[in-house]
Amino acid sequence: MRREPETRSVPVQGGALAVEVTESESAPVLAVHGVTSNCRLWNWLRAAEPGLSLVMPDLRGRAGSFAVRGRSSLRQHAEDLVRVLDALGLDTVDVCGMSMGGFVAVELATGRPDRVRSVVLVDGGLPMAPPPGLTPDRLPGAFAPQLSRLARPFDGVEDYLAHFTRDSPLLDAADPLLRDTLAHDLGADGRVRLSPEVVLADAEDVFFGESGWLRLTVPVELVCAEWSVGPGTAPAYPDEALARFRARLPTLREPRRVPGADHAATIMTHAGAAVVADAVHAVLSG
Repeated sequence: MRREPETRSVPVQGGALAVEVTESESAPVLAVHGVTSNCRLWNWLRAAEPGLSLVMPDLRGRAGSFAVRGRSSLRQHAEDLVRVLDALGLDTVDVCGMSMGGFVAVELATGRPDRVRSVVLVDGGLPMAPPPGLTPDRLPGAFAPQLSRLARPFDGVEDYLAHFTRDSPLLDAADPLLRDTLAHDLGADGRVRLSPEVVLADAEDVFFGESGWLRLTVPVELVCAEWSVGPGTAPAYPDEALARFRARLPTLREPRRVPGADHAATIMTHAGAAVVADAVHAVLSG
């Protein structure tokens, strides 16, 4: 049975995180969204598997946690999530992270292995090669398409939806789950609740920070897209990279490739979410 989430407020350094919680039949799964997203990214996973108990925070600088102040980083997000677990009375959880959220999941699992049973990484979390020529000072240009949504207020969700799907060719503009996700981004003034400073700080950490992925000791499931942005584009994780990861990380299980999906469609479509749900079930069942 699908249950509507309950929203909790969890104090963290610089403010309070908004956290949506659904309690159902499974052990709790901490679900961590990507760099420019929000907790409703998990709408499709909830639809694919209503029996999952999910803890879904808006990370600092985004949506319901937009007002949280202070510099952001993968480590800061991991510290915030420990506060969430403490506030909810959860000793250990399985963690599912999408894109940048996968890197946060790795940071949490390696920094606080006592709190994490397993991780599911959705097109993120393991090292990604920066695009050719990308340097920290060029990140604003690289993220210009994503940050363009901050340039003006939108005249409601339909206006924002048209802007958002322009650069996301595989997402269904008629999907009510997408509309709900985007509505959660918007403030009362029609502006997207997203801090550009936080986005760029987190992106710099993902591409140029140190990763502790080789210290992972928990079971790891990896779900990855066939393409990066649209059909025919090179994936974030080509087959040769996956082979290297498996050779070096004993706890990494056979990766799951989502056919016909790019980065966004790996979770923001029903087909992609079904693969993610299978990966989550695999870690929950041991």
